[in-house]
Amino acid sequence: MSSAVSNAAATAEPLPRILVLGIGNILWADEGFGVRAVEAFHRQFELPEAVTLLDGGTQGLYLVNFVQEADRLIVFDAIDYGLEPGTLKVVEDDEVPKFTGAKKMSLHQTGFQEVLSAADLLGGYPEKLVLIGCQPVDLEDWGGPLTEPVRAAIEPALAEAIAVLERWGVAVEPRAAPLEPEQELLINDIGHAAYERRAAVATV
Repeated sequence: MSSAVSNAAATAEPLPRILVLGIGNILWADEGFGVRAVEAFHRQFELPEAVTLLDGGTQGLYLVNFVQEADRLIVFDAIDYGLEPGTLKVVEDDEVPKFTGAKKMSLHQTGFQEVLSAADLLGGYPEKLVLIGCQPVDLEDWGGPLTEPVRAAIEPALAEAIAVLERWGVAVEPRAAPLEPEQELLINDIGHAAYERRAAVATV
């Protein structure tokens, strides 16, 4: 290796620690958008070690440590923006807390506001924050699947996240081979495909 190449490698800045987080409750139809989006991200793409994908579910304050450890944060969530069903809206930085609590659709949103506040108070607030929100259709269908407009928004949501990551200098590569079932982010009956098969059977 030439000294020029060696020096360039030595002086390259390390990637920031990035957390890609999906929050929501998969048991309440479109409330599961955030979890299903991060699940699809994990299934389709490979990411460097500096990027962590996490199913945050409805864990609320249990997520504080993860947020504190992140230099940058991307959040997928179902957000009532008052737009057409399935519409994506991306907000960044100081705008994010306004939307995660503007309409408290569920307990997890109040909890995530508290996560951001707690991280800030503890001196671990991410330097960059992006919320990729999807307008839900149905939040009352207990045990039901995502509605069609929200399911169709997952791939565009992933494209938005990839664009943000690339802007931050992170290379995102499609997986060369499909994951084995035990390698999925969510496994057994709560994985997206298996869960929706069960939901379909239950409605027959």
